Amino acid sequence: MISFSTLKSPSLRPTPPPSSLNQPHPNLKSLPLPTTTTPQALSASDPEPQPRKLKGSSQLNRWSRARTVRSGRKLDRLGLRTQVAELKLPSQQPKESEVNEYSSVTSGNRDDEAVELEVTGGKSIYMVSDGTGWTVEHSVNAALGQFEHCLVDRGCPVNTHLFSGIDDIESLMEIIKQAAKEGAMVVYTLADPSMAESARQACKLWGIPSNDILGPITEAVASHLGVSPSGLPRGAPGRNFPLSDEYFRRIEAIEFTIKQDDGALPQNLYKADIVLAGVSRTGKTPLSIYLAQKGYKVANVPIVMGVELPKSLFEVDSEKVFGLTINPVVLQAIRKARARSLGFSQEVRSNYSEMDYVREELECACRVFAQNPVWPVIEVTGKAIEETAAVILRLYHDRKHKCSMPRISKLY
Repeated sequence: MISFSTLKSPSLRPTPPPSSLNQPHPNLKSLPLPTTTTPQALSASDPEPQPRKLKGSSQLNRWSRARTVRSGRKLDRLGLRTQVAELKLPSQQPKESEVNEYSSVTSGNRDDEAVELEVTGGKSIYMVSDGTGWTVEHSVNAALGQFEHCLVDRGCPVNTHLFSGIDDIESLMEIIKQAAKEGAMVVYTLADPSMAESARQACKLWGIPSNDILGPITEAVASHLGVSPSGLPRGAPGRNFPLSDEYFRRIEAIEFTIKQDDGALPQNLYKADIVLAGVSRTGKTPLSIYLAQKGYKVANVPIVMGVELPKSLFEVDSEKVFGLTINPVVLQAIRKARARSLGFSQEVRSNYSEMDYVREELECACRVFAQNPVWPVIEVTGKAIEETAAVILRLYHDRKHKCSMPRISKLY
Protein backbone atom coordinates (compact mmCIF):
# COMPACT_ATOMS: atom_id res chain seq x y z
CA MET A 1 0.00 0.00 0.00
CA ILE A 2 1.42 3.35 -0.93
CA SER A 3 0.86 6.05 1.65
CA PHE A 4 1.58 9.62 0.68
CA SER A 5 1.22 12.21 3.40
CA THR A 6 1.69 15.85 2.59
CA LEU A 7 3.05 17.93 5.43
CA LYS A 8 2.92 21.69 5.13
CA SER A 9 5.56 23.65 6.93
CA PRO A 10 3.39 26.14 8.92
CA SER A 11 1.86 23.28 10.89
CA LEU A 12 5.10 21.33 11.04
CA ARG A 13 7.22 23.55 13.26
CA PRO A 14 7.93 21.03 16.07
CA THR A 15 9.70 21.68 19.35
CA PRO A 16 12.81 23.80 18.66
CA PRO A 17 15.96 21.67 18.42
CA PRO A 18 18.94 22.01 20.79
CA SER A 19 21.03 25.14 20.54
CA SER A 20 23.74 23.20 18.73
CA LEU A 21 21.43 22.91 15.75
CA ASN A 22 21.02 26.66 15.46
CA GLN A 23 24.47 27.07 13.93
CA PRO A 24 25.13 27.26 10.15
CA HIS A 25 26.63 24.34 8.29
CA PRO A 26 30.32 24.77 9.31
CA ASN A 27 29.37 23.70 12.84
CA LEU A 28 27.36 20.68 11.84
CA LYS A 29 30.04 18.39 13.28
CA SER A 30 28.74 19.24 16.73
CA LEU A 31 25.31 17.75 15.96
CA PRO A 32 24.54 14.59 17.95
CA LEU A 33 24.31 11.43 15.88
CA PRO A 34 20.97 9.65 16.12
CA THR A 35 21.40 6.45 18.10
CA THR A 36 20.88 3.16 16.31
CA THR A 37 18.55 0.73 18.01
CA THR A 38 19.95 -2.75 18.58
CA PRO A 39 18.06 -5.78 19.85
CA GLN A 40 19.99 -5.59 23.11
CA ALA A 41 19.14 -1.93 23.53
CA LEU A 42 15.49 -2.63 22.87
CA SER A 43 15.37 -5.39 25.44
CA ALA A 44 17.11 -3.24 28.03
CA SER A 45 15.29 0.05 27.57
CA ASP A 46 11.91 -0.87 26.17
CA PRO A 47 11.12 -4.60 26.13
CA GLU A 48 7.85 -4.03 24.25
CA PRO A 49 8.28 -1.17 21.76
CA GLN A 50 5.04 0.12 20.31
CA PRO A 51 4.72 0.62 16.56
CA ARG A 52 3.89 4.15 15.53
CA LYS A 53 0.69 4.41 13.52
CA LEU A 54 -0.06 6.86 10.78
CA LYS A 55 -3.17 7.27 8.69
CA GLY A 56 -2.88 6.78 4.96
CA SER A 57 -4.07 9.44 2.59
CA SER A 58 -7.79 8.86 1.98
CA GLN A 59 -7.47 9.98 -1.63
CA LEU A 60 -4.57 7.60 -2.24
CA ASN A 61 -6.40 4.76 -0.52
CA ARG A 62 -9.34 5.21 -2.89
CA TRP A 63 -6.94 5.39 -5.84
CA SER A 64 -5.20 2.18 -4.83
CA ARG A 65 -8.50 0.36 -4.28
CA ALA A 66 -9.67 1.47 -7.73
CA ARG A 67 -6.42 0.23 -9.29
CA THR A 68 -6.91 -3.12 -7.54
CA VAL A 69 -10.47 -3.49 -8.81
CA ARG A 70 -9.51 -2.53 -12.39
CA SER A 71 -6.64 -5.02 -12.38
CA GLY A 72 -9.03 -7.85 -11.54
CA ARG A 73 -7.50 -8.67 -8.15
CA LYS A 74 -9.67 -9.15 -5.10
CA LEU A 75 -9.74 -6.29 -2.63
CA ASP A 76 -8.38 -7.90 0.54
CA ARG A 77 -9.11 -5.40 3.28
CA LEU A 78 -7.91 -7.66 6.10
CA GLY A 79 -4.80 -8.68 4.20
CA LEU A 80 -3.98 -5.01 3.76
CA ARG A 81 -3.39 -4.67 7.48
CA THR A 82 -1.67 -8.00 8.04
CA GLN A 83 0.85 -7.46 5.24
CA VAL A 84 2.07 -4.16 6.65
CA ALA A 85 5.20 -4.34 8.78
CA GLU A 86 5.81 -2.37 11.92
CA LEU A 87 8.20 0.54 12.06
CA LYS A 88 10.36 0.63 15.20
CA LEU A 89 11.47 4.08 16.29
CA PRO A 90 15.03 4.49 17.58
CA SER A 91 15.65 4.13 21.30
CA GLN A 92 16.31 7.86 21.53
CA GLN A 93 12.72 8.77 20.72
CA PRO A 94 11.43 12.32 20.42
CA LYS A 95 9.23 13.70 23.13
CA GLU A 96 5.68 12.43 23.30
CA SER A 97 4.39 15.84 22.28
CA GLU A 98 6.51 15.72 19.10
CA VAL A 99 5.28 12.24 18.19
CA ASN A 100 1.69 13.32 18.73
CA GLU A 101 2.26 16.39 16.58
CA TYR A 102 3.74 14.35 13.74
CA SER A 103 0.93 11.80 13.98
CA SER A 104 -1.77 14.47 13.94
CA VAL A 105 -0.26 16.15 10.90
CA THR A 106 0.20 12.96 8.90
CA SER A 107 -3.22 11.59 9.73
CA GLY A 108 -4.95 14.30 7.68
CA ASN A 109 -8.25 16.03 8.26
CA ARG A 110 -10.60 13.36 6.90
CA ASP A 111 -10.18 10.70 9.58
CA ASP A 112 -13.62 9.24 8.90
CA GLU A 113 -12.60 8.28 5.34
CA ALA A 114 -8.98 7.31 5.90
CA VAL A 115 -7.89 3.72 6.31
CA GLU A 116 -5.72 3.33 9.40
CA LEU A 117 -2.37 1.81 8.55
CA GLU A 118 0.80 1.04 10.38
CA VAL A 119 3.84 2.56 8.76
CA THR A 120 5.19 0.02 6.33
CA GLY A 121 8.59 -1.55 6.39
CA GLY A 122 9.26 0.33 3.17
CA LYS A 123 11.07 3.60 2.78
CA SER A 124 10.12 7.21 3.43
CA ILE A 125 11.09 10.16 1.26
CA TYR A 126 11.24 13.62 2.82
CA MET A 127 10.80 16.41 0.27
CA VAL A 128 12.09 19.77 1.57
CA SER A 129 11.60 23.12 -0.15
CA ASP A 130 12.02 26.77 0.74
CA GLY A 131 9.06 27.60 -1.53
CA THR A 132 5.81 25.86 -2.41
CA GLY A 133 7.51 22.53 -3.05
CA TRP A 134 6.09 22.19 -6.56
CA THR A 135 9.47 21.40 -8.14
CA VAL A 136 10.62 18.80 -5.64
CA GLU A 137 7.20 17.15 -5.42
CA HIS A 138 6.83 16.76 -9.18
CA SER A 139 10.43 15.59 -9.56
CA VAL A 140 9.96 12.87 -6.95
CA ASN A 141 6.61 11.83 -8.40
CA ALA A 142 8.15 11.64 -11.86
CA ALA A 143 10.89 9.38 -10.48
CA LEU A 144 8.39 7.21 -8.59
CA GLY A 145 6.48 6.79 -11.85
CA GLN A 146 9.34 4.55 -12.97
CA PHE A 147 8.49 2.10 -10.18
CA GLU A 148 4.72 1.87 -10.65
CA HIS A 149 4.86 -1.89 -11.13
CA CYS A 150 6.44 -2.19 -7.70
CA LEU A 151 4.41 0.46 -5.89
CA VAL A 152 0.95 -0.65 -7.02
CA ASP A 153 1.54 -4.25 -5.89
CA ARG A 154 2.89 -2.99 -2.56
CA GLY A 155 6.17 -4.73 -3.25
CA CYS A 156 8.11 -1.62 -2.20
CA PRO A 157 5.77 0.72 -0.29
CA VAL A 158 6.79 4.36 -0.12
CA ASN A 159 5.73 7.22 2.12
CA THR A 160 6.41 10.73 0.80
CA HIS A 161 6.25 13.81 3.02
CA LEU A 162 6.41 17.37 1.71
CA PHE A 163 7.90 20.11 3.91
CA SER A 164 7.35 23.45 2.16
CA GLY A 165 8.41 26.95 3.18
CA ILE A 166 11.47 25.78 5.13
CA ASP A 167 13.57 28.94 5.26
CA ASP A 168 15.61 28.60 8.48
CA ILE A 169 18.31 26.25 9.72
CA GLU A 170 16.40 25.22 12.85
CA SER A 171 13.43 23.76 10.96
CA LEU A 172 15.73 22.18 8.38
CA MET A 173 17.81 20.42 11.03
CA GLU A 174 14.69 19.20 12.84
CA ILE A 175 13.42 17.62 9.62
CA ILE A 176 16.76 15.98 8.90
CA LYS A 177 16.98 14.70 12.49
CA GLN A 178 13.55 13.09 12.11
CA ALA A 179 14.57 11.64 8.73
CA ALA A 180 17.58 10.03 10.41
CA LYS A 181 15.35 8.43 13.04
CA GLU A 182 12.97 7.02 10.42
CA GLY A 183 15.65 6.01 7.93
CA ALA A 184 14.17 8.32 5.31
CA MET A 185 15.71 9.76 2.17
CA VAL A 186 15.87 13.57 1.93
CA VAL A 187 15.29 15.31 -1.40
CA TYR A 188 15.47 19.10 -1.36
CA THR A 189 15.22 22.24 -3.46
CA LEU A 190 16.84 25.04 -1.46
CA ALA A 191 17.82 28.18 -3.37
CA ASP A 192 20.03 29.57 -0.58
CA PRO A 193 23.47 27.94 -1.08
CA SER A 194 24.19 27.98 2.67
CA MET A 195 20.90 26.19 3.40
CA ALA A 196 21.60 23.62 0.70
CA GLU A 197 25.11 23.07 2.03
CA SER A 198 23.76 22.70 5.55
CA ALA A 199 21.34 20.04 4.35
CA ARG A 200 24.10 18.24 2.45
CA GLN A 201 26.53 18.19 5.35
CA ALA A 202 23.90 17.19 7.90
CA CYS A 203 22.73 14.31 5.72
CA LYS A 204 26.31 13.21 5.19
CA LEU A 205 27.08 13.43 8.92
CA TRP A 206 24.04 11.38 9.87
CA GLY A 207 24.36 8.91 6.99
CA ILE A 208 21.10 9.93 5.32
CA PRO A 209 20.72 9.39 1.55
CA SER A 210 19.99 12.78 0.01
CA ASN A 211 19.64 14.51 -3.33
CA ASP A 212 19.88 18.20 -4.21
CA ILE A 213 17.58 18.75 -7.19
CA LEU A 214 17.99 22.50 -7.64
CA GLY A 215 21.69 23.00 -6.91
CA PRO A 216 23.37 21.18 -9.83
CA ILE A 217 21.15 22.67 -12.54
CA THR A 218 21.48 26.16 -11.02
CA GLU A 219 25.28 25.87 -11.01
CA ALA A 220 25.28 24.62 -14.60
CA VAL A 221 23.10 27.51 -15.80
CA ALA A 222 25.22 30.01 -13.86
CA SER A 223 28.36 28.63 -15.50
CA HIS A 224 26.76 28.76 -18.95
CA LEU A 225 25.47 32.34 -18.52
CA GLY A 226 28.47 33.60 -16.61
CA VAL A 227 26.17 35.14 -13.98
CA SER A 228 25.84 34.27 -10.31
CA PRO A 229 22.37 33.17 -9.10
CA SER A 230 20.50 35.29 -6.57
CA GLY A 231 20.26 32.47 -4.04
CA LEU A 232 16.75 33.57 -3.04
CA PRO A 233 13.61 31.42 -3.25
CA ARG A 234 10.95 32.65 -5.64
CA GLY A 235 8.66 33.75 -2.84
CA ALA A 236 11.31 35.56 -0.82
CA PRO A 237 10.41 39.04 0.52
CA GLY A 238 11.73 41.78 -1.70
CA ARG A 239 11.64 39.75 -4.90
CA ASN A 240 9.39 41.55 -7.32
CA PHE A 241 7.87 39.89 -10.36
CA PRO A 242 6.42 42.71 -12.46
CA LEU A 243 3.58 41.90 -14.80
CA SER A 244 5.36 41.26 -18.07
CA ASP A 245 4.13 41.26 -21.65
CA GLU A 246 4.17 37.47 -21.53
CA TYR A 247 1.73 37.51 -18.61
CA PHE A 248 -0.74 39.70 -20.49
CA ARG A 249 -0.34 37.51 -23.60
CA ARG A 250 -1.37 34.48 -21.55
CA ILE A 251 -4.41 36.28 -20.19
CA GLU A 252 -5.39 37.35 -23.69
CA ALA A 253 -4.90 33.80 -24.97
CA ILE A 254 -7.13 32.35 -22.26
CA GLU A 255 -9.89 34.88 -22.96
CA PHE A 256 -9.70 34.20 -26.70
CA THR A 257 -9.77 30.43 -26.22
CA ILE A 258 -12.83 30.52 -23.98
CA LYS A 259 -14.74 32.63 -26.50
CA GLN A 260 -13.76 30.29 -29.37
CA ASP A 261 -14.76 27.07 -27.61
CA ASP A 262 -16.81 24.44 -29.45
CA GLY A 263 -16.90 26.19 -32.83
CA ALA A 264 -18.08 29.59 -31.58
CA LEU A 265 -17.22 32.69 -33.66
CA PRO A 266 -15.74 30.82 -36.65
CA GLN A 267 -14.99 34.16 -38.31
CA ASN A 268 -12.15 34.60 -35.78
CA LEU A 269 -10.33 31.37 -36.62
CA TYR A 270 -7.66 33.29 -38.51
CA LYS A 271 -6.65 34.97 -35.23
CA ALA A 272 -5.88 31.64 -33.55
CA ASP A 273 -2.39 30.24 -33.20
CA ILE A 274 -3.71 26.67 -33.10
CA VAL A 275 -7.00 25.21 -34.37
CA LEU A 276 -8.20 21.81 -33.14
CA ALA A 277 -10.75 19.73 -35.07
CA GLY A 278 -12.33 16.47 -33.98
CA VAL A 279 -15.53 14.69 -33.04
CA SER A 280 -17.24 15.22 -29.70
CA ARG A 281 -15.41 13.96 -26.58
CA THR A 282 -11.92 13.84 -28.04
CA GLY A 283 -10.72 16.33 -25.41
CA LYS A 284 -10.72 19.47 -27.54
CA THR A 285 -11.83 21.88 -24.79
CA PRO A 286 -9.48 20.80 -21.96
CA LEU A 287 -6.63 20.61 -24.45
CA SER A 288 -7.44 24.13 -25.67
CA ILE A 289 -7.47 25.54 -22.13
CA TYR A 290 -4.19 23.81 -21.29
CA LEU A 291 -2.50 25.29 -24.37
CA ALA A 292 -4.04 28.70 -23.65
CA GLN A 293 -2.43 28.75 -20.22
CA LYS A 294 0.88 28.46 -22.02
CA GLY A 295 0.07 31.56 -24.05
CA TYR A 296 -1.36 30.11 -27.27
CA LYS A 297 -4.64 31.32 -28.74
CA VAL A 298 -6.57 28.15 -29.48
CA ALA A 299 -9.88 27.58 -31.27
CA ASN A 300 -11.61 24.20 -31.51
CA VAL A 301 -14.15 23.09 -34.10
CA PRO A 302 -16.38 20.03 -33.58
CA ILE A 303 -16.93 17.61 -36.44
CA VAL A 304 -20.54 16.41 -36.36
CA MET A 305 -22.29 14.30 -38.99
CA GLY A 306 -24.88 16.31 -40.90
CA VAL A 307 -23.47 19.65 -39.73
CA GLU A 308 -21.47 21.62 -42.27
CA LEU A 309 -18.04 22.73 -41.11
CA PRO A 310 -17.34 26.48 -41.21
CA LYS A 311 -15.67 27.65 -44.42
CA SER A 312 -13.10 29.59 -42.43
CA LEU A 313 -11.66 26.28 -41.18
CA PHE A 314 -10.44 25.56 -44.70
CA GLU A 315 -9.37 29.14 -45.40
CA VAL A 316 -6.96 29.61 -42.49
CA ASP A 317 -3.32 28.58 -42.64
CA SER A 318 -3.49 24.79 -42.83
CA GLU A 319 -0.25 24.39 -40.86
CA LYS A 320 -1.93 25.53 -37.65
CA VAL A 321 -4.87 23.09 -37.87
CA PHE A 322 -4.60 19.79 -35.98
CA GLY A 323 -7.01 16.86 -36.18
CA LEU A 324 -7.84 14.67 -33.16
CA THR A 325 -9.03 11.08 -33.38
CA ILE A 326 -9.71 8.33 -30.84
CA ASN A 327 -10.44 4.61 -30.60
CA PRO A 328 -14.18 4.00 -31.16
CA VAL A 329 -14.57 1.66 -28.17
CA VAL A 330 -13.01 4.21 -25.83
CA LEU A 331 -15.07 7.01 -27.37
CA GLN A 332 -18.30 5.05 -26.89
CA ALA A 333 -17.51 4.48 -23.19
CA ILE A 334 -16.78 8.18 -22.69
CA ARG A 335 -19.98 9.22 -24.45
CA LYS A 336 -22.12 6.80 -22.47
CA ALA A 337 -20.78 8.21 -19.22
CA ARG A 338 -21.30 11.74 -20.50
CA ALA A 339 -24.88 11.02 -21.58
CA ARG A 340 -25.74 9.53 -18.18
CA SER A 341 -24.21 12.47 -16.29
CA LEU A 342 -26.22 14.96 -18.38
CA GLY A 343 -29.45 12.97 -18.04
CA PHE A 344 -30.01 12.47 -21.77
CA SER A 345 -33.12 10.58 -22.82
CA GLN A 346 -32.78 7.05 -24.17
CA GLU A 347 -33.38 8.23 -27.74
CA VAL A 348 -30.70 10.91 -27.58
CA ARG A 349 -28.37 8.44 -25.88
CA SER A 350 -28.72 5.92 -28.70
CA ASN A 351 -27.95 8.58 -31.32
CA TYR A 352 -24.94 9.81 -29.38
CA SER A 353 -23.24 6.78 -27.90
CA GLU A 354 -24.27 3.75 -29.96
CA MET A 355 -21.30 2.05 -31.62
CA ASP A 356 -22.67 2.34 -35.16
CA TYR A 357 -23.12 6.10 -34.77
CA VAL A 358 -19.70 6.49 -33.15
CA ARG A 359 -18.00 4.64 -36.01
CA GLU A 360 -19.84 6.63 -38.66
CA GLU A 361 -18.87 9.91 -37.04
CA LEU A 362 -15.21 8.89 -36.78
CA GLU A 363 -15.25 7.83 -40.44
CA CYS A 364 -16.75 11.21 -41.33
CA ALA A 365 -13.90 12.91 -39.48
CA CYS A 366 -11.36 10.68 -41.26
CA ARG A 367 -12.74 11.78 -44.64
CA VAL A 368 -12.33 15.43 -43.63
CA PHE A 369 -8.75 14.77 -42.53
CA ALA A 370 -8.00 12.87 -45.77
CA GLN A 371 -9.17 15.88 -47.80
CA ASN A 372 -6.70 18.04 -45.87
CA PRO A 373 -3.48 16.01 -45.76
CA VAL A 374 -1.45 18.90 -44.34
CA TRP A 375 -3.35 18.64 -41.05
CA PRO A 376 -1.53 16.35 -38.59
CA VAL A 377 -3.97 13.81 -37.13
CA ILE A 378 -3.13 12.91 -33.53
CA GLU A 379 -4.40 9.76 -31.84
CA VAL A 380 -5.44 10.78 -28.31
CA THR A 381 -6.43 7.33 -27.02
CA GLY A 382 -4.60 6.67 -23.77
CA LYS A 383 -2.82 10.02 -23.86
CA ALA A 384 -2.96 12.57 -21.09
CA ILE A 385 -3.74 16.18 -21.99
CA GLU A 386 -0.10 17.09 -21.37
CA GLU A 387 1.12 14.39 -23.75
CA THR A 388 -1.16 15.47 -26.58
CA ALA A 389 -0.23 19.11 -25.97
CA ALA A 390 3.47 18.23 -26.13
CA VAL A 391 3.00 16.62 -29.55
CA ILE A 392 1.04 19.60 -30.86
CA LEU A 393 3.55 22.16 -29.59
CA ARG A 394 6.47 20.20 -31.03
CA LEU A 395 4.84 20.11 -34.46
CA TYR A 396 3.74 23.74 -34.17
CA HIS A 397 7.22 25.04 -33.38
CA ASP A 398 8.91 22.75 -35.87
CA ARG A 399 6.74 24.20 -38.61
CA LYS A 400 7.08 27.76 -37.37
CA HIS A 401 10.87 27.61 -37.15
CA LYS A 402 11.35 25.29 -40.14
CA CYS A 403 12.83 22.46 -38.11
CA SER A 404 15.74 20.70 -39.80
CA MET A 405 14.59 17.27 -38.54
CA PRO A 406 11.14 16.80 -40.11
CA ARG A 407 11.36 13.00 -39.78
CA ILE A 408 11.36 13.29 -35.99
CA SER A 409 8.44 15.73 -36.09
CA LYS A 410 6.29 13.17 -37.86
CA LEU A 411 6.61 10.66 -35.00
CA TYR A 412 3.25 11.29 -33.36
